[in-house]
Amino acid sequence: MRKFAALYAAIDATTSTRAKLDALVSYFREAEPADAAWAVYFLSGGKPRQVVSTKLLRQFSAQLAGIPAWLFDESYQAVGDLAETIAHVLPDAQRASDLPLSVWIEDRLQPLRGLPETELQHRLHGYWSELTREECFVWNKLMTGSFRVGVSRQLVTRSLATVSGVDIRRVAQRLMGEWKPSAHAYLALISQDGAVADLGQPYPFFLAHPLEIPPAGLGEVGQWQAEWKWDGIRAQLIKREGQVFLWSRGEDLITDRFPEIARAAADLPDGTVLDGELIGWQAERPLPFVRLQTRIARRALTPQVLADAPARFIVYDVLERDGEDIRERPLLERRAELDKLLGDGADATLFAPAVVLAESWDALEKLREESRERGVEGLMLKRRGSAYGMGRRRGDWWKWKVEPYSIDAVLVYAQRGHGRRASLYTDYTFAVWDDGELVPFAKAYSGLTDAEIRKVDAFIRTNTREKFGPVRSVKPELVCEIGFEAIQASPRHKAGIAVRFPRILRLRSDKPIEQADSLRQLQAMLNG
Repeated sequence: MRKFAALYAAIDATTSTRAKLDALVSYFREAEPADAAWAVYFLSGGKPRQVVSTKLLRQFSAQLAGIPAWLFDESYQAVGDLAETIAHVLPDAQRASDLPLSVWIEDRLQPLRGLPETELQHRLHGYWSELTREECFVWNKLMTGSFRVGVSRQLVTRSLATVSGVDIRRVAQRLMGEWKPSAHAYLALISQDGAVADLGQPYPFFLAHPLEIPPAGLGEVGQWQAEWKWDGIRAQLIKREGQVFLWSRGEDLITDRFPEIARAAADLPDGTVLDGELIGWQAERPLPFVRLQTRIARRALTPQVLADAPARFIVYDVLERDGEDIRERPLLERRAELDKLLGDGADATLFAPAVVLAESWDALEKLREESRERGVEGLMLKRRGSAYGMGRRRGDWWKWKVEPYSIDAVLVYAQRGHGRRASLYTDYTFAVWDDGELVPFAKAYSGLTDAEIRKVDAFIRTNTREKFGPVRSVKPELVCEIGFEAIQASPRHKAGIAVRFPRILRLRSDKPIEQADSLRQLQAMLNG
C-alpha cells in the first residue's frame, strides 16, 4: 500500500506527462506482479464496488477521531471529498504497515462487504490506525469506490510497454475487455508471447477530435472520407470460432442486451471484428438516444422493451478480417473490405451506410446542414490513407458536429463542486419561463472559466434565498446561455423534457431575466 500511495501522490502532484510516465515506469519495474496487477486495474479506470456505506464511514471515522457528527459534516462540506475528509480528521497512525497492495485489497478490502456493523467498525478502526495520512486517503478512495487520479489509460499502457518491451498496441488490446487483476494476468499482460488470451478480446478504440478550424484547412476534400456522425453507443462486434461478442467503448460486454445484433452477426465469417455505432432505429430513421438507453438499463429485456427500441449496428470500419488484424491498412482498403463483407444491405440489422460524397468543402457544408433532419450530429472526416489508431490522436479523424441547440435560462439552484472546487459553487440548476413561473429543466457544471466561476460563486453567496442541505436556492437574477446536443420528451422531469450534455456557453449579464426563454421554445425544438 505504501508504494502505491506514493505513486498516487507523485502522479497527483504534477501536470507533466513525462513526470507521470517516469513515476509509473519506476513503480511497475519494482512492484510485485500481484500488486502491479491491482495498480493497473485502478489506474486504468477500474473501481471496486463500494463495500461500506457512506453513512457508516462517516460514523466510524467521527468516532475514532473523537468529534461529533455535526463537526464531521461541516468538515466534509468544506473539503468536498469524503475520503480526504476522513484522512484529515483521523488521528495519526499508531503503527506502520508493510503489507502489500494486493493484501490490502484481497484480504482486507473485499472481505468487508456484508460484515456485521460491530465487526466492521472494529476492523476499520484497526486498519486506519496502520496508515499514514497519505495512505489513508488512497485506502478511503478505494473503499468508497471513488478512486481516480490524473493519469490516462493510454499513459498506463505506455508505461507497461516501456517496462516490458511489448508493442504498445498489443498491451492496449490485452487490457481491453474483462481484464481481472491477478499476478498471472499481469505477467500475461507484459509477456512477449504474441497470443491473445481471450477469444472475445476487442481492440482499443480509435477516437476523433472535434474540428476547431474551417475544414478547408485540412487540404483537398478528396483526401478525406466523410460519414454521418451517428448518436448512439460506440461498439465493437466480434465473431471468432463461432462465438459472438459485442463490446461497448466503456468495455462493457453487452451482447445479451442486443440479441438481434448477435443473431445477425452469427452469419459473419469467423475472424471478423467490426467497429461501429449501436443506434435505435424505427420507421427508416434513428431514434433519440434515450430510447436506446432503455436497452442497457432494464434488467430484463421484455418483448415490449425490444419493440420500443429496435436496434441496428451501423458499421463503419473493419479491424479484423479472416482472423487477420488489418488496422494498419489504409482506410480506403478497409472500406473496400467492409463493402465486400456487408454489401448493400441497407435494410439489414448490420448496416454499412454509404460514405457522404461532395465535390467541395462548401458542398459538404450544405449537406452537414441537413444533419438534424437526418437525426445525426454532423459529419465525421477521416483521412483516406489513415490506419486505425488507438485512443484520441490528432490529425486523421475529426468530428465536424453541427452547432448545439441553445437557450437562455435563469440560474435558480446551486451546489458546491468536488475536489479542487469543493469550496466553490459550481453545480447549477437552470430554469425557463412557463406561464409566469420559472420551471427547472437542466443542470450544468461546465463551460465557465475559473474567473467566471469565482464571479458566479460570489453572486450565489450574496443572493441565497434558502438552504436545503448542500443546495442553495438562488435569487433569480443571473441569465446564462445553455447549450445541449439533443432534446427529448421526459415524463420524469417537471418540465416534461430532458436535454443531453447541457453546458454553459456564456454568461448573459446583458439580459434581464424577463427576456430569458420559455418552455414553449424548448417544446418547439422538441417538435422540430
